[in-house]
Amino acid sequence: MNIQKAILLKGISPGTYIAHQLQKKEISQLALAKHIDIHPQTLNAIIKGKRKIPLSLGVKIEQFFAWEEGSLMLLQLFCEIKKTKENSMNKPNLSIFRPVLFWDTKLENINWHKNKKAVIKRVFNRGNLLEKKAIIDFYKLEKTNIKTIINE
Repeated sequence: MNIQKAILLKGISPGTYIAHQLQKKEISQLALAKHIDIHPQTLNAIIKGKRKIPLSLGVKIEQFFAWEEGSLMLLQLFCEIKKTKENSMNKPNLSIFRPVLFWDTKLENINWHKNKKAVIKRVFNRGNLLEKKAIIDFYKLEKTNIKTIINE
């Protein structure tokens, strides 16, 4: 892989690309892990997207596949930019919500889309009018959707 290809693959996680190349070349994760001297679990976590690739490991993988230096790290950077954008754009105005409403977690740690139903239920069961309006606006909810979610 070269830098231009990494730019074209922008948004694909480095782990996904590594997995694709391993499959294409019929190399097992275990064989790669042994060759570059890392624990197989570490490589597996990277491939599954549960772990970022440290620079030193990225260099070893690039050398193994004879990829241009920095191309894997560029993929990693693009993924981090994408996640940062998604996280910052996918939150309602947190200043509207009282901390007591989400007493069991930090507001900034809530995954507002993954936990959509739980958030809606909590706000409509315990929230004030301002918090309810913020949730309606954020999720673009209709009254029928709200009733369905709350009654589930």
